[in-house]
Amino acid sequence: MANYRSGRINEEMKKEVSNIIQNKIKDPRLSAMVSVTGVDVTKDLSYAKVYVSIFGSETSKEQSLEALKSSVGFIRKEVGKKVKLRCTPKIIIELDESIEKGMHIDKILDEIKENKKHDN
Repeated sequence: MANYRSGRINEEMKKEVSNIIQNKIKDPRLSAMVSVTGVDVTKDLSYAKVYVSIFGSETSKEQSLEALKSSVGFIRKEVGKKVKLRCTPKIIIELDESIEKGMHIDKILDEIKENKKHDN
């Protein structure tokens, strides 16, 4: 039962944080495309790790991540208005690089396939 509830809370937080980042943050440093890939809320609901994937150049990634980290208070306040919990968790923004790693692995596999074709 507890796992089901934590899963619902994680998904609801993910949906709301994504909506807030897309529609309510007006920071000019937030120029790259930002996608919320996951949210992990602790069992006592005191912290929420928000994993974001940022698409863009390296400098725009750094600026966007800095903008997100500086707007954690605003995000927490907005989440508190939308998600009805006893206490609103403190938000921690983490960069999720799993998509980039997956693309890198795909590239390596494609190179291996090409090398096998040339060997035969």
